Amino acid sequence: MRVYNGPHSERASNRPPWAKYIPWVFAGATILGQIVWILVSGDSRVVLTTVTVTTFFLASLSHAYLRRGLGWTLSFFSITLVFGWLIEVLGTLTQFPFGDYAYSDKLGVALLGVPILIPMAWSMMGYPVMLATQRMAATPLATAFIGGWLLASWDLFLDPMMVGEGYWTWNELGWVLPGIPDIPLQNFLGWLLSSIVLAFLLNLLPRKVANDAVPNTLLIWIYVSNVIAAGIFFGEIGVALWGGIAMGLFMFAWVWRIWSQPRW
Repeated sequence: MRVYNGPHSERASNRPPWAKYIPWVFAGATILGQIVWILVSGDSRVVLTTVTVTTFFLASLSHAYLRRGLGWTLSFFSITLVFGWLIEVLGTLTQFPFGDYAYSDKLGVALLGVPILIPMAWSMMGYPVMLATQRMAATPLATAFIGGWLLASWDLFLDPMMVGEGYWTWNELGWVLPGIPDIPLQNFLGWLLSSIVLAFLLNLLPRKVANDAVPNTLLIWIYVSNVIAAGIFFGEIGVALWGGIAMGLFMFAWVWRIWSQPRW
């Protein structure tokens, strides 16, 4: 079901005219913070990790609220936060589906061993990924697979970077992808399985058509910046290739779609 929720549907809203810029402020802070993250080291990176996850989360949350309404926003972020936390608790307690891993204390406050920033990260990225996926897929199964693939391929960039910072570690590796030696293959397969389930659940929410320039900008930024950061700044050519190709399988098709068929 598609429900129009564009600007003309909000004429009766009491929101001040500057409210529409709030998601852009958080998005800009996210991009700036991630640029600075690459240039600093040590404790500064820990602080910036917390800041950028929070601003990205708030960019997604505020955009959803302004463009899709309170009820939809509460549903979406409740699902992603609870799912992200539960799957990580399951993972750390049972080694399924991601393998034998554990979090350090660098990411701050944790609940049952899972830092609260982790479900926020699932949630913040789930929002632009699902909006992009719904521009490409119409059926529930296609949406679940493409959304799951996009979210899981993001982890090809994320995990090597975060493990390098000591935010979490694996106690056993087993099979690994060539060029990504420190992350077990099971982790990426677990991400794919988990992300497909999450995308399927999120697709049960009504599809609301709106101006998605903010989440679109963040998704493009995440893709381009991670390829550049991995390949150039960190010298992780394998990470850049695996992540760039895997995520690019659908990113380029989506970019063509939003460029050739703009909504505004």
